[in-house]
Amino acid sequence: MATDGKDYDFLKIEPHWQTFWEKNSTFRAADDPTKPKYYVLDMFPYPSGAGLHIGHPEGYTATDIVARYKRARGFNVLHPIGWDAFGLPAEQHAVKTGTHPALNTQNNIANFRRQIKALGFSYDWEREIDTTDPRYYRWTQWIFLQLFKRGLAYVDERPVWWCPELKTVLANEEVVDGKSEVGGFPVERRNLRQWVLRITAYAERLLADLKDVDWPDSTKRMQEAWIGRSEGAEIRFELEDKTAGDLRVFTTRPDTLFGCTYMVLAPEHSLVDKLTTPAQREAVEAYKKKAAAKSDLERTDLAKEKSGVFTGSFALNPVNGARVPIWIADYVLTGYGTGAIMAVPAHDERDHEFAQQYQLPVVQVIEPVDLPASDPAPKLPYTGDGKLVRSGEYTGLDWREAKKKITTDLTARGVGKATVNYKLRDWLFSRQRYWGEPFPIVWISQDDYIRLGKPGPKEPIEYASDDGKQVSCAIPVPESALPLKLPEVQSYLPSGTGESPLGNVTDWAEIWFNHNTGEAVPASQPRPTGNDWVRGRRETNTMPQWAGSCWYYLRFTDPKNDRAFADPKLLAYWGVPDLYVGGAEHAVLHLLYARFWHKVLFDLGVVPQSEPFTKLFHQGIILGEDGEKMSKSRGNVVSPDTIIASHGTDTLRLYLMFLGPLDAMKPWNPRGIEGVHRFLQKTWRECIGPDGAVHPKISATAVDSPELEKLLHETIKKVGDDIEALRLNTAISQMMIFANALQKAPQVSRGTVLAFLQLLAPFAPHIAEELWARLGEKPSIQQAAWPKFDAAKFAAVEVTLVIQINGKHRAELLVPAGLSQDEAVRLASENSRVMPYLAGKSVRRVIYVPGKILNLVI
Repeated sequence: MATDGKDYDFLKIEPHWQTFWEKNSTFRAADDPTKPKYYVLDMFPYPSGAGLHIGHPEGYTATDIVARYKRARGFNVLHPIGWDAFGLPAEQHAVKTGTHPALNTQNNIANFRRQIKALGFSYDWEREIDTTDPRYYRWTQWIFLQLFKRGLAYVDERPVWWCPELKTVLANEEVVDGKSEVGGFPVERRNLRQWVLRITAYAERLLADLKDVDWPDSTKRMQEAWIGRSEGAEIRFELEDKTAGDLRVFTTRPDTLFGCTYMVLAPEHSLVDKLTTPAQREAVEAYKKKAAAKSDLERTDLAKEKSGVFTGSFALNPVNGARVPIWIADYVLTGYGTGAIMAVPAHDERDHEFAQQYQLPVVQVIEPVDLPASDPAPKLPYTGDGKLVRSGEYTGLDWREAKKKITTDLTARGVGKATVNYKLRDWLFSRQRYWGEPFPIVWISQDDYIRLGKPGPKEPIEYASDDGKQVSCAIPVPESALPLKLPEVQSYLPSGTGESPLGNVTDWAEIWFNHNTGEAVPASQPRPTGNDWVRGRRETNTMPQWAGSCWYYLRFTDPKNDRAFADPKLLAYWGVPDLYVGGAEHAVLHLLYARFWHKVLFDLGVVPQSEPFTKLFHQGIILGEDGEKMSKSRGNVVSPDTIIASHGTDTLRLYLMFLGPLDAMKPWNPRGIEGVHRFLQKTWRECIGPDGAVHPKISATAVDSPELEKLLHETIKKVGDDIEALRLNTAISQMMIFANALQKAPQVSRGTVLAFLQLLAPFAPHIAEELWARLGEKPSIQQAAWPKFDAAKFAAVEVTLVIQINGKHRAELLVPAGLSQDEAVRLASENSRVMPYLAGKSVRRVIYVPGKILNLVI
């Protein structure tokens, strides 16, 4: 017990029980395969310097309620916590202060840990992980090496934000309105060598397997849209200038090929330079520079005014030989399809807008089947169903039939083929930062690569120097040499060349490398003896923050294993989370990336399931009191520390759940918390009398009234059902109803009070523990089994039966539950309000729904 006083002193009670749980390892998850398991997980937090605000504990409280409930139901519960701790803010802080990011990160983690422990969550702290810990990221690097060996990692020139003034690469969030967030300097897009993961190789499975998971439909739709599967055709257009080769486009509508009046290339397309005529060179180069300063999001914004430049060249339409002018425009991106489109302005709104802007021809080739006589021509662009017109031999065909036939004919002629395309692009996996996982990769010369027997993937990963004279090949650091740790650096400032600050650490980056052992010595020292040593340069990019969060749920099953990322037996036992709760803002990136990595691990045979999160739930956002999203700049952030100090953790937990449905967006209302606090005070007063002893109306010999007994069993059932369905606000409402009945009862049995405390314990665990102990119960309430309900106790004794004659309401009778049809007809026939309608009539048919309705057809 924390106190023996008469008052509800939450400031003493809550720290006492938190210390008790920690000292007794109450929530330690034992690896016991003889017990049924339940794995419940929150999306682990990024430990920011600002600490938790009132919105963070919402999802954590929900999962904690589920975890405590499942333990009481006899499950072996795994409920862990950790830190997604690599990230840009820590590095920015290091640049400004010179403080190592690890120090800042650990300070932030300590603050988060303090705040989370104060909320009384039943985490197994012995399984705590930190993505910046080399013992953890050793296995992040190991997983990358598996991707590398399977040909799922490669290097490519990709655009990044570059600030010439700051001489550094900037993250998207560091660019505001085309300028650097720090200093307000202009930025531009520049191509840099980047690591890329071939997530597109899994596009079809990522799409198809969504049917196997219990996720919100909206999240599934977002992933489907992001993957963006399209069936169509890749079509080859010959170029008028035969020396330039040909131009390939992907289209979902080959049936509109006769309506193609111009083509558009992305400004970065490899053919742009070849196709640009001398007369158009200046305009094209100026446009390319302008496009390079825009993000993909800006370029594809449907609301923006379309812009483009004619290259001066033409292609030839493969179905009719028509000359088709070739333009460049920033609304076409190199990453989707072929980076080139055939434009059909009569049947596409974006193409039509562009054609209007530049007075390009518009040729209608689809028209509705049933055109009204009063309006023989549809308004363009027409995007509905119809038949082909002005389309040669295909004229008159339904567009669906024409799509198939034109694709077949193009294939036969060798100028096209049916193709499935995806909007999903390969995952850019490099960051030019210090504070991230180092890549376990060393670059060596092509000659050394061949001499060592090509110790890389089947298809070597290479890149050439700017002058093209030297080719480097990537080789892996041996798994036995992991983790490859971040070196200490003198400065966290960027290198100035586009490389991360690691590029400045010459003794770490420039090395003699033993490809068999992973040993390395600075290249400034003499070459060690032995044929296994080669001159190399470490990869200086680091992995993105997503890397550590792609697999952390697996590490929780075996967090201290130094031989594997997890023991196969423990992976088989704990499996993947049975419930995963986090914000809808992660609907695409985190969840998609984790699914991709998990499927790779499944294919490697190291995890037994093909999906990482079988059941997903998104908690809603808690807005500020002003109805806006909480932020320091708006001044509407509420700290949980403040509420805990004024009302207690249990009150905060209950109120967060009582605000409304868990998945709803709702504003914080500080006035509403008083009602929840009064509920806990009432519960205390009904258990503890004015003298600080157990309330005198509670006794082992007391007999509950039938009404209170019935309500108890109804409450046990409803609270259990509501927790299972995450209807936590209505579970609390039901407990409030029961507390009111408890208050009115002149006497109450000890067993009833104990059962009520067990129902309350997942929601308000500290007060439940204290009252359980004050009532003389041992051990902790956390070890008590969930109370059972008896359905017979709350089955209705009497029900209201509606009596109808020929479907019209005539009377209502209070009748015994389970009344037979014959008895119901007899009672209705004897009812004074019904008898006049039956006089002189015969009953032709009886419709009886027990306990609800009796309809006599006369």
